[in-house]
Amino acid sequence: METITFIVNRFDGQKSWKQEYRFERSVMTLLGCLNKIREEQDDSLCFTQACRHSICGSCAIQVNGSAYLACETQLDDLIDTFKTTRFELAPLNNFPVVRDLVVSFDEKAEKMKKVMPWMCEHKNREGHEQTEADYHKYMEATDCVLCGCCASECRELVYDDGTYLEPFIMNKAFRFIRDSRDECGDERILAVLDNNLWKCIHCQQCTTKCPKEIPIAEEISYMRRRALRMGEDKSQGARHAYAFHHDVLKTGMLNETMLALKTEGLYKTAQNRVPFAVRMVTSGKMNPLHIQKPVKGIEGVRKLYEIAKKSEQED
Repeated sequence: METITFIVNRFDGQKSWKQEYRFERSVMTLLGCLNKIREEQDDSLCFTQACRHSICGSCAIQVNGSAYLACETQLDDLIDTFKTTRFELAPLNNFPVVRDLVVSFDEKAEKMKKVMPWMCEHKNREGHEQTEADYHKYMEATDCVLCGCCASECRELVYDDGTYLEPFIMNKAFRFIRDSRDECGDERILAVLDNNLWKCIHCQQCTTKCPKEIPIAEEISYMRRRALRMGEDKSQGARHAYAFHHDVLKTGMLNETMLALKTEGLYKTAQNRVPFAVRMVTSGKMNPLHIQKPVKGIEGVRKLYEIAKKSEQED
Protein backbone atom coordinates (compact mmCIF):
# COMPACT_ATOMS: atom_id res chain seq x y z
CA MET A 1 0.00 0.00 0.00
CA GLU A 2 1.13 3.54 -0.80
CA THR A 3 1.77 5.91 2.12
CA ILE A 4 0.22 9.39 1.91
CA THR A 5 1.80 12.21 3.93
CA PHE A 6 0.08 15.48 4.82
CA ILE A 7 1.90 18.38 6.47
CA VAL A 8 -0.87 20.57 7.87
CA ASN A 9 -0.40 24.22 8.81
CA ARG A 10 -1.97 24.41 12.29
CA PHE A 11 -3.11 27.51 14.19
CA ASP A 12 -4.82 27.63 17.58
CA GLY A 13 -5.60 31.33 17.67
CA GLN A 14 -2.23 32.29 19.10
CA LYS A 15 0.58 30.13 17.78
CA SER A 16 1.26 28.43 14.45
CA TRP A 17 3.04 25.15 13.72
CA LYS A 18 3.22 22.37 11.12
CA GLN A 19 2.00 18.88 11.94
CA GLU A 20 2.59 15.74 9.91
CA TYR A 21 0.07 12.94 9.38
CA ARG A 22 0.62 9.66 7.54
CA PHE A 23 -1.67 6.83 6.54
CA GLU A 24 -2.02 4.14 3.93
CA ARG A 25 -3.78 5.28 0.78
CA SER A 26 -7.40 4.15 0.99
CA VAL A 27 -9.73 7.12 0.37
CA MET A 28 -10.59 8.86 -2.89
CA THR A 29 -10.90 12.58 -2.17
CA LEU A 30 -8.96 15.26 -0.35
CA LEU A 31 -11.91 15.80 1.98
CA GLY A 32 -11.93 12.05 2.67
CA CYS A 33 -8.29 12.35 3.73
CA LEU A 34 -9.08 15.20 6.12
CA ASN A 35 -11.94 13.22 7.66
CA LYS A 36 -9.69 10.16 8.00
CA ILE A 37 -7.09 12.23 9.88
CA ARG A 38 -9.68 13.71 12.23
CA GLU A 39 -11.49 10.42 12.86
CA GLU A 40 -8.44 8.19 13.27
CA GLN A 41 -5.47 10.34 14.29
CA ASP A 42 -6.31 13.82 15.60
CA ASP A 43 -9.80 14.97 16.50
CA SER A 44 -8.48 18.49 17.22
CA LEU A 45 -7.83 19.23 13.53
CA CYS A 46 -10.23 21.95 12.36
CA PHE A 47 -11.57 22.39 8.84
CA THR A 48 -14.98 23.14 7.37
CA GLN A 49 -17.27 20.94 5.30
CA ALA A 50 -20.97 20.53 4.64
CA CYS A 51 -22.50 19.17 1.43
CA ARG A 52 -19.62 17.00 0.09
CA HIS A 53 -20.98 17.63 -3.43
CA SER A 54 -19.18 20.89 -4.44
CA ILE A 55 -22.32 22.92 -3.82
CA CYS A 56 -21.73 24.70 -0.49
CA GLY A 57 -18.11 25.75 -1.20
CA SER A 58 -17.11 25.49 2.46
CA CYS A 59 -14.20 23.02 2.19
CA ALA A 60 -11.73 25.04 0.07
CA ILE A 61 -8.11 24.88 1.23
CA GLN A 62 -4.60 25.18 -0.21
CA VAL A 63 -2.62 22.17 -1.35
CA ASN A 64 1.05 22.83 -2.05
CA GLY A 65 0.23 26.51 -2.50
CA SER A 66 -2.79 26.15 -4.81
CA ALA A 67 -6.46 26.46 -3.87
CA TYR A 68 -8.73 23.43 -4.22
CA LEU A 69 -12.26 22.49 -3.25
CA ALA A 70 -11.51 19.47 -1.05
CA CYS A 71 -14.72 17.51 -1.66
CA GLU A 72 -14.32 17.35 -5.44
CA THR A 73 -10.54 16.98 -5.55
CA GLN A 74 -9.45 13.42 -6.20
CA LEU A 75 -6.32 12.19 -4.45
CA ASP A 76 -5.21 10.55 -7.71
CA ASP A 77 -5.38 13.94 -9.46
CA LEU A 78 -3.22 15.57 -6.76
CA ILE A 79 -0.62 12.82 -7.08
CA ASP A 80 -0.61 13.22 -10.88
CA THR A 81 -0.38 17.02 -10.66
CA PHE A 82 2.40 17.29 -8.07
CA LYS A 83 4.16 13.98 -8.81
CA THR A 84 4.35 13.16 -5.12
CA THR A 85 2.41 11.57 -2.28
CA ARG A 86 3.52 14.29 0.15
CA PHE A 87 1.28 17.35 0.41
CA GLU A 88 1.29 20.54 2.46
CA LEU A 89 -2.16 21.78 3.45
CA ALA A 90 -2.86 25.38 4.47
CA PRO A 91 -5.85 27.71 4.84
CA LEU A 92 -6.82 29.91 1.90
CA ASN A 93 -4.68 32.96 1.19
CA ASN A 94 -6.02 36.48 1.67
CA PHE A 95 -8.47 35.48 4.43
CA PRO A 96 -8.16 35.89 8.22
CA VAL A 97 -7.43 32.46 9.73
CA VAL A 98 -9.71 31.38 12.57
CA ARG A 99 -8.16 28.01 13.40
CA ASP A 100 -6.10 25.47 11.42
CA LEU A 101 -7.70 25.34 7.93
CA VAL A 102 -10.74 27.44 8.87
CA VAL A 103 -10.93 31.03 7.57
CA SER A 104 -13.37 33.87 8.17
CA PHE A 105 -15.58 35.32 5.42
CA ASP A 106 -17.03 38.08 7.65
CA GLU A 107 -15.00 40.97 6.18
CA LYS A 108 -15.65 39.88 2.64
CA ALA A 109 -19.36 39.41 3.26
CA GLU A 110 -19.49 43.05 4.37
CA LYS A 111 -17.58 44.14 1.25
CA MET A 112 -20.06 42.27 -0.95
CA LYS A 113 -22.83 44.60 0.20
CA LYS A 114 -21.09 47.37 -1.78
CA VAL A 115 -22.21 45.81 -5.08
CA MET A 116 -25.82 45.26 -3.95
CA PRO A 117 -25.97 41.46 -4.43
CA TRP A 118 -29.72 41.38 -4.86
CA MET A 119 -32.25 42.08 -7.57
CA CYS A 120 -33.27 45.70 -8.16
CA GLU A 121 -36.61 45.22 -9.81
CA HIS A 122 -37.67 47.38 -12.75
CA LYS A 123 -40.42 49.66 -11.47
CA ASN A 124 -42.28 49.75 -14.77
CA ARG A 125 -41.76 46.10 -15.70
CA GLU A 126 -44.56 43.58 -15.57
CA GLY A 127 -43.47 40.07 -14.65
CA HIS A 128 -40.01 38.54 -14.54
CA GLU A 129 -39.77 36.65 -17.79
CA GLN A 130 -36.65 36.89 -19.91
CA THR A 131 -35.41 35.26 -23.07
CA GLU A 132 -33.08 32.30 -23.06
CA ALA A 133 -30.44 34.47 -24.73
CA ASP A 134 -30.66 37.04 -21.91
CA TYR A 135 -30.35 34.29 -19.30
CA HIS A 136 -27.21 32.91 -20.94
CA LYS A 137 -25.52 36.31 -20.56
CA TYR A 138 -25.09 35.68 -16.83
CA MET A 139 -25.75 31.93 -16.50
CA GLU A 140 -22.14 30.95 -15.72
CA ALA A 141 -21.92 33.58 -12.99
CA THR A 142 -24.75 31.91 -11.07
CA ASP A 143 -22.63 28.76 -10.60
CA CYS A 144 -20.46 30.48 -7.96
CA VAL A 145 -20.51 28.62 -4.62
CA LEU A 146 -18.51 31.32 -2.74
CA CYS A 147 -15.70 28.88 -1.97
CA GLY A 148 -13.06 31.62 -1.98
CA CYS A 149 -10.58 29.82 -4.27
CA CYS A 150 -10.49 32.82 -6.62
CA ALA A 151 -9.72 35.23 -3.79
CA SER A 152 -7.00 32.95 -2.46
CA GLU A 153 -5.27 32.92 -5.86
CA CYS A 154 -5.79 36.61 -6.74
CA ARG A 155 -2.38 38.27 -7.10
CA GLU A 156 -3.76 41.78 -6.66
CA LEU A 157 -5.22 40.95 -3.24
CA VAL A 158 -1.78 39.93 -1.99
CA TYR A 159 -0.64 43.57 -2.15
CA ASP A 160 -3.98 45.38 -1.89
CA ASP A 161 -4.80 47.83 0.88
CA GLY A 162 -8.21 46.27 1.46
CA THR A 163 -10.16 48.34 -1.07
CA TYR A 164 -10.02 46.00 -4.08
CA LEU A 165 -13.03 43.72 -4.38
CA GLU A 166 -12.48 39.96 -4.30
CA PRO A 167 -13.11 38.16 -7.62
CA PHE A 168 -16.20 36.40 -6.29
CA ILE A 169 -17.64 39.81 -5.35
CA MET A 170 -16.89 41.04 -8.87
CA ASN A 171 -18.68 37.95 -10.16
CA LYS A 172 -21.73 38.75 -8.05
CA ALA A 173 -21.80 42.31 -9.39
CA PHE A 174 -21.54 41.02 -12.96
CA ARG A 175 -24.34 38.51 -12.37
CA PHE A 176 -26.86 41.28 -11.64
CA ILE A 177 -25.43 43.82 -14.07
CA ARG A 178 -26.12 41.36 -16.90
CA ASP A 179 -29.58 40.36 -15.70
CA SER A 180 -32.19 41.97 -17.97
CA ARG A 181 -34.67 42.09 -15.08
CA ASP A 182 -32.44 44.34 -12.97
CA GLU A 183 -32.29 48.14 -13.20
CA CYS A 184 -29.28 48.97 -10.97
CA GLY A 185 -26.52 47.98 -13.38
CA ASP A 186 -24.98 51.44 -13.63
CA GLU A 187 -24.95 51.80 -9.84
CA ARG A 188 -23.04 48.54 -9.53
CA ILE A 189 -20.55 49.70 -12.16
CA LEU A 190 -19.96 52.84 -10.10
CA ALA A 191 -19.53 50.66 -7.00
CA VAL A 192 -16.83 48.49 -8.57
CA LEU A 193 -15.16 51.62 -9.99
CA ASP A 194 -15.03 53.10 -6.49
CA ASN A 195 -13.34 49.90 -5.37
CA ASN A 196 -10.49 49.82 -7.88
CA LEU A 197 -11.97 47.91 -10.82
CA TRP A 198 -8.89 48.81 -12.88
CA LYS A 199 -6.46 47.21 -10.43
CA CYS A 200 -7.01 43.71 -11.87
CA ILE A 201 -3.62 42.63 -13.28
CA HIS A 202 -4.99 40.00 -15.70
CA CYS A 203 -3.17 37.12 -14.00
CA GLN A 204 -6.20 34.89 -14.83
CA GLN A 205 -5.78 32.94 -11.58
CA CYS A 206 -9.39 33.63 -10.56
CA THR A 207 -10.55 31.87 -13.71
CA THR A 208 -8.07 29.00 -13.87
CA LYS A 209 -8.53 28.02 -10.20
CA CYS A 210 -12.32 28.37 -10.07
CA PRO A 211 -13.79 24.88 -9.44
CA LYS A 212 -16.86 25.91 -11.47
CA GLU A 213 -14.77 27.32 -14.35
CA ILE A 214 -16.46 30.72 -14.18
CA PRO A 215 -14.66 33.19 -16.51
CA ILE A 216 -14.28 35.89 -13.85
CA ALA A 217 -11.45 37.66 -15.68
CA GLU A 218 -13.72 38.08 -18.71
CA GLU A 219 -16.46 39.43 -16.45
CA ILE A 220 -14.08 42.06 -15.07
CA SER A 221 -13.14 43.04 -18.64
CA TYR A 222 -16.83 43.41 -19.49
CA MET A 223 -17.41 45.72 -16.50
CA ARG A 224 -14.45 47.83 -17.57
CA ARG A 225 -15.89 48.19 -21.07
CA ARG A 226 -19.26 49.07 -19.58
CA ALA A 227 -17.57 51.71 -17.42
CA LEU A 228 -15.91 53.23 -20.50
CA ARG A 229 -19.27 53.37 -22.28
CA MET A 230 -20.62 55.25 -19.26
CA GLY A 231 -17.88 57.86 -19.76
CA GLU A 232 -15.36 56.74 -17.16
CA ASP A 233 -12.09 58.60 -17.74
CA LYS A 234 -10.88 59.58 -14.27
CA SER A 235 -8.83 56.54 -13.29
CA GLN A 236 -5.38 55.78 -14.68
CA GLY A 237 -6.66 52.42 -15.87
CA ALA A 238 -9.36 54.03 -17.99
CA ARG A 239 -6.97 56.63 -19.42
CA HIS A 240 -4.48 53.89 -20.23
CA ALA A 241 -7.18 51.97 -22.09
CA TYR A 242 -8.16 55.06 -24.08
CA ALA A 243 -4.51 55.80 -24.95
CA PHE A 244 -3.95 52.20 -26.01
CA HIS A 245 -7.12 52.24 -28.12
CA HIS A 246 -6.33 55.51 -29.87
CA ASP A 247 -2.67 54.67 -30.59
CA VAL A 248 -3.42 51.31 -32.20
CA LEU A 249 -6.35 52.73 -34.18
CA LYS A 250 -4.20 55.58 -35.47
CA THR A 251 -0.97 53.76 -36.37
CA GLY A 252 -1.34 50.08 -35.45
CA MET A 253 1.30 50.43 -32.73
CA LEU A 254 1.64 51.91 -29.25
CA ASN A 255 3.36 55.26 -28.90
CA GLU A 256 5.43 54.41 -25.83
CA THR A 257 6.68 57.99 -25.56
CA MET A 258 3.18 59.39 -25.10
CA LEU A 259 1.52 56.45 -23.33
CA ALA A 260 2.66 57.41 -19.83
CA LEU A 261 1.80 61.07 -20.43
CA LYS A 262 -1.74 60.22 -21.55
CA THR A 263 -2.20 57.76 -18.68
CA GLU A 264 -0.66 59.60 -15.73
CA GLY A 265 -0.82 63.23 -16.80
CA LEU A 266 2.00 65.74 -17.08
CA TYR A 267 2.78 66.16 -13.37
CA LYS A 268 2.99 62.47 -12.44
CA THR A 269 4.84 61.62 -15.62
CA ALA A 270 7.42 64.32 -14.88
CA GLN A 271 7.68 63.13 -11.30
CA ASN A 272 7.86 59.38 -11.94
CA ARG A 273 9.07 58.83 -15.49
CA VAL A 274 11.57 61.54 -16.43
CA PRO A 275 14.67 59.86 -14.93
CA PHE A 276 13.79 56.60 -16.70
CA ALA A 277 13.04 58.44 -19.97
CA VAL A 278 16.38 60.27 -19.81
CA ARG A 279 18.20 56.94 -19.43
CA MET A 280 16.27 55.55 -22.42
CA VAL A 281 17.17 58.55 -24.59
CA THR A 282 20.84 58.65 -23.60
CA SER A 283 21.21 54.93 -24.23
CA GLY A 284 19.67 55.30 -27.69
CA LYS A 285 16.65 53.15 -26.92
CA MET A 286 14.11 55.95 -27.40
CA ASN A 287 13.93 58.90 -29.79
CA PRO A 288 11.58 61.56 -28.40
CA LEU A 289 11.44 63.26 -31.82
CA HIS A 290 10.33 60.14 -33.66
CA ILE A 291 6.98 60.50 -35.43
CA GLN A 292 5.22 57.18 -35.62
CA LYS A 293 3.76 56.27 -38.99
CA PRO A 294 0.91 53.81 -39.63
CA VAL A 295 2.07 50.23 -40.02
CA LYS A 296 1.58 48.27 -43.21
CA GLY A 297 -1.93 46.80 -43.15
CA ILE A 298 -3.38 49.50 -40.89
CA GLU A 299 -6.68 49.34 -42.78
CA GLY A 300 -7.07 45.73 -41.66
CA VAL A 301 -6.49 46.81 -38.06
CA ARG A 302 -9.16 49.49 -38.38
CA LYS A 303 -11.63 46.97 -39.81
CA LEU A 304 -11.10 44.85 -36.71
CA TYR A 305 -11.97 47.90 -34.63
CA GLU A 306 -15.20 48.32 -36.60
CA ILE A 307 -16.14 44.67 -36.05
CA ALA A 308 -15.39 44.91 -32.34
CA LYS A 309 -17.42 48.11 -32.03
CA LYS A 310 -20.40 46.53 -33.80
CA SER A 311 -20.20 43.46 -31.58
CA GLU A 312 -20.09 45.67 -28.49
CA GLN A 313 -23.19 47.57 -29.60
CA GLU A 314 -25.08 44.33 -30.18
CA ASP A 315 -24.09 43.10 -26.75
